[in-house]
Amino acid sequence: MERALRAGVFALCLLPIAGVFYAAGSGALGPDPAEALMHETGEWALRLLALTLLMSPLRTWTNHPLPLKLRRMLGLFTFFYATVHLATFLQFYIGWTAPRLGEELVERPYITVGFLAWLGMLPLALTSTRGMQRRLRRNWTRLHRLVYPAAILACLHLLWQARSDIGEALVYIALFALLLGWRLFRKARRLITL
Repeated sequence: MERALRAGVFALCLLPIAGVFYAAGSGALGPDPAEALMHETGEWALRLLALTLLMSPLRTWTNHPLPLKLRRMLGLFTFFYATVHLATFLQFYIGWTAPRLGEELVERPYITVGFLAWLGMLPLALTSTRGMQRRLRRNWTRLHRLVYPAAILACLHLLWQARSDIGEALVYIALFALLLGWRLFRKARRLITL
């Protein structure tokens, strides 16, 4: 049962990128395919990041270990979509040139915070294995708290990029505020009861 569920979640996480590639192959991405690809992969990175952060509350509310077993897979898919999002930008907008990337990082704050969010997720992806968890021990948990600033930076990336239509960005900000607020509330409650 658990293996089938994990396989199903894995397949569901692949569906968005499969849909984007199918749309690209059939010419259905519109007049600016690179922009559509970048938008879709960025959206899915945010959605999956929210789902990843939801796993801990689900574990607490259901008292079942399965959400935590799905968290790593969801986190890796979050990083995958964020990496495709970044790679699309590098390929179609700056041509993989370091000086041009440097200019963009200096001149456009939304690119800076988006890049910092990706950098924050990079060590999480690299240390997501059980072997790294064993080697890092308590430091693994500390390191993986980088997901919280990465989530904040990702929200800023979306907000600053949105310019006039910030409704979608505000929805994500509210969602991440609830998920991070839940963690802060639990931590504060634990400290009070000590």
